[in-house]
Amino acid sequence: MSGIVIIGSGQAGVDCAFGLRQQGYAGPITLLGDDPELPYQRPPLSKDVLKSRGAAGWLPLRGEALYAKQDIALRRGVRVQEIRRADRQVLLEDGSALPYDHLVLATGARNRLPPLPGLAEAAPLALRNAADTRRLIAALPDTGRLAIIGGGFIGLETAAALHGSDTRVTLFEAAPRLMARSVSAELSDWFRRFHAARGTDIRLNARIEAVRPGQLLLAGGEAQAFDALLLAAGVMPNVELAAAAGLTIGNGIRTDASHATSDPAIFAIGDCAEAPNPFAPAPVRLESVACASEQARRVAAILTDKAPPPQGPPWFWSHQGSARLQIAGLAQPGDATDIEGDLEDVSDDATLILRRLRDGRLCAVETVNQARTHMQARKTLAAEGAPEAAG
Repeated sequence: MSGIVIIGSGQAGVDCAFGLRQQGYAGPITLLGDDPELPYQRPPLSKDVLKSRGAAGWLPLRGEALYAKQDIALRRGVRVQEIRRADRQVLLEDGSALPYDHLVLATGARNRLPPLPGLAEAAPLALRNAADTRRLIAALPDTGRLAIIGGGFIGLETAAALHGSDTRVTLFEAAPRLMARSVSAELSDWFRRFHAARGTDIRLNARIEAVRPGQLLLAGGEAQAFDALLLAAGVMPNVELAAAAGLTIGNGIRTDASHATSDPAIFAIGDCAEAPNPFAPAPVRLESVACASEQARRVAAILTDKAPPPQGPPWFWSHQGSARLQIAGLAQPGDATDIEGDLEDVSDDATLILRRLRDGRLCAVETVNQARTHMQARKTLAAEGAPEAAG
C-alpha cells in the first residue's frame, strides 16, 4: 500500500492527516510541507505574535510527539517538484519519488504581487508565515513609518497590532472602502473610523503608480515616504503543481462536492481549492481556518468510506485591536443590512450586530464584540439553510 500523501502542512493538511487516523485509516500517511517549522497556527501571526513582538502567540497545530504517536510521517522543508498522475507519484525537489494511492493538495496561497513598477525590487515585507513575521518584528525598531498596501484583514490586523507604538502606519487601499469583499459598507466605514481614531492614516481609492526606494509614488504626483513597506493586497492560490499535472483550475484547484479534483485520486482542500458550497451560488474559494478544517474532516471521512459531515455556514474572524469581528454566512452585494448598535461609537467597548438579509431572509451576520450572537447566528443559518442567490 502506497498510502495517502498530503502536500501542505498548514491547517488543512494537518487536520486531514489527523482526521484520517481518527476515522480509522491504518495505512501510511505522509505530510509534506515546504515550511521548515513545526506546523503552527497562522492567524496569530498578525495578531498576538506581532503585538507581543514575538513574545507570545506561537502556537503549534499539534505537539511534535503526536505525529510519531499517530504514525504520521511529517517531512518539513520539503518541496514537491511534480505530480506524476499516470504513475501516482509525486517527485520531490531532491529527485526522489513518493508513491500514493490518494493525494491531497493543501498547498494554500501566497501574497498577490500587484503589477507596480519597482515593487519587487523594494522587497516588501509580508505576513504569510513565521519567517515573514520574524522579519517584520526585526524591522520594527528601525521603522518610524510603515506603509501598508492593502486594506483587508491582514493589513488592518497589522495596523491594530501597532496602535500606540512608535511606528506610524499609513494604509493604502485601492478600493473605495476597507474589507470590501468581506463586510457590509456600514461596517467597513465603522472600521475605517475605528482605526483612524487610534492613529492609523487610511487612504482609500489610493492609486499607487510606482515604488521607489523609501517612497510610494501616488497618482497626482504625491510621494509618500516609508521606512518599511508591508504588502497585504490579497493572495493567489498555489495551483501551479495542479495546473502542471493537468488538473482543472478555476479560482483555485476546482473540485466537486466531495472535494475530488478532475482526477478522482486527487483531492484539494483549504485556501487553494474552489469547491461547491451550499451557502454560495457557485463554486467558491474560501480563505478561512474554519473552511480548511471542515474540508479536511470531510476528505478524511470520504477517504475512509464514511459519510462526510455536512457543510455548515462559512464563518470568519478578524481581531483588530479591541474590535473582535466575526462573520457568519456569505452576503452578496445588494443584500439589505439591519443594524443593531451605535455606529458612531468607535470606543474599545463598542458592540455591533449587522444582519444581512436577502429577500427578507437572513444570509449573514456580522458582529463586533458579540461572540454569543455570532455563535447563535451560525446555528440559525445552519438550521435555515442558505437563501436563494441574488440575481
